[in-house]
Amino acid sequence: MTVHKAELGRFFDDFVVGDVYQHPFGRTISEADSTWFTQLTCNTNQNHFNAHLAQSNPITGGRIIVNSGLTVALVLGLSVIDMSQNAVANLGWDAIKLTHPVYIGDTIYAESICTDLRESSSRPGFGIVTMITRGLNQDGDVIVSWTRSVMVPKRETGIGQDYFPEAKTGPLTPA
Repeated sequence: MTVHKAELGRFFDDFVVGDVYQHPFGRTISEADSTWFTQLTCNTNQNHFNAHLAQSNPITGGRIIVNSGLTVALVLGLSVIDMSQNAVANLGWDAIKLTHPVYIGDTIYAESICTDLRESSSRPGFGIVTMITRGLNQDGDVIVSWTRSVMVPKRETGIGQDYFPEAKTGPLTPA
């Protein structure tokens, strides 16, 4: 019997410059998602929650547009499993571009490319991963993109590993 240990994400040692990661999850944005995020962030632009007012917006074709903060947060979240699940720090974001509107009912996907790797000069056992991430809607339109750098441990540090508790009753076995 093989035990597949609890482990998610990549460590610095796993990244290769030029590798593209098509992140596995997609997420459809509901009206509740958009409204809650808008209210949570105190964004008072009614184009995010007032259908009547949104009808006068020439950019959106009269539809409610999803709060761009939600778009960025969602694409970031979709990328975490591959790019920063084990990161210990976000170090910087650059060149965020919102290139296509997002509407209620759109399904969002994300992909990233590793563009640079370097050893941390201040923290032995860690490295800096730089990536470009972009979000796509269900039609393949690029909706947002950015460059981001994160600090990620190497496997040798043990960080993010062997955290699953050992059962007091012993290993799991077939009944």
